[in-house]
Amino acid sequence: MALDRLEAFLKKMQSEPALKNEVLTASTADEVALIALKFGFEFSGDELLRMSGKKLGGVTITKTVLPGEYH
Repeated sequence: MALDRLEAFLKKMQSEPALKNEVLTASTADEVALIALKFGFEFSGDELLRMSGKKLGGVTITKTVLPGEYH
């Protein structure tokens, strides 16, 4: 798993308000992974989802449940 890349991206996100806002408005974990890839941080949406509920790099990763989403 790309924990080191995910942690580095989360640290970058915390230091850049515009990036943080972009991540917070993303609809899916795959979308967040694509945003991260633009900055050279490679991990998958599935890897991000597996971290839901855990704290990494000072950030608690939380999966947002969207209306109409199947579980």
